[in-house]
Amino acid sequence: MSSLKKILVPFDFSEASLNALEYVTNFVGTERSIEIFALYVSSMPIDPSDEEKLIKDFGKVLESISVRLKVTPSFATETGDVIKTILSAQEKSNADLIMMGTMGDKITDEAITNTSKLVLQANCPVISVPYGCSIKEPKDIALVLGGEKIDDKDVLKTLLDIARTFDSRVHVLTIYKESVYAEEAVEENTENLLEYYLEHFYAEHTFNKNQDVEEGILDYIKEKNIDLLTILPRNHTMRSTPSEGRLTKLLTLHSEVPVLALD
Repeated sequence: MSSLKKILVPFDFSEASLNALEYVTNFVGTERSIEIFALYVSSMPIDPSDEEKLIKDFGKVLESISVRLKVTPSFATETGDVIKTILSAQEKSNADLIMMGTMGDKITDEAITNTSKLVLQANCPVISVPYGCSIKEPKDIALVLGGEKIDDKDVLKTLLDIARTFDSRVHVLTIYKESVYAEEAVEENTENLLEYYLEHFYAEHTFNKNQDVEEGILDYIKEKNIDLLTILPRNHTMRSTPSEGRLTKLLTLHSEVPVLALD
């Protein structure tokens, strides 16, 4: 049984948010008692007549989606800064997970989207859903790890929950630039933790050499037909320097599959 009870979906009727909502409804499915909480954030106050229209329009969107959910999604409007308002709503609503659509940007490495900002600032798991991604269950999941030892196994809780829900295979990937031996030095302890905490869903640990870490990850996704990429933005590891978020930003911009950022 899934421990996920509520998923917050920022929703502004854009193509990216419509795609994300469709992905979320498929993720929840017809049998899971998970509430979808759609949040519309406006920079300006919304008058009652406009709010009523937004509610009706959201209802029409739900009618157009083929999945018949067990729990009827809720919809609310808020006024304020997009990121701050979403994070505040997540805390107030006790949502377990945020799923947010993104158009991404395959060309540039410097664009900062609301989604990439949210991923870096959130204190809860976030799945960024790229526009145009396949709407399907995550049967093959890639977890990207560096060579450091994980010191907070609880950060993997959401990943395990998703793996249990969909009976997924979790493929662990480490990209190294120089010597694989340095990476494998902590492999034994890491393997024991992964086998214990990810149970039988843990499939393999692959070490690939690439000077460009992002390129190595994206190549692996295509090679293994990965459905969901999982990253640890804050490097929940021992003896490591906290990430400045560049790799996280690049992956949310460039990945063609949803990215689960654990926190």
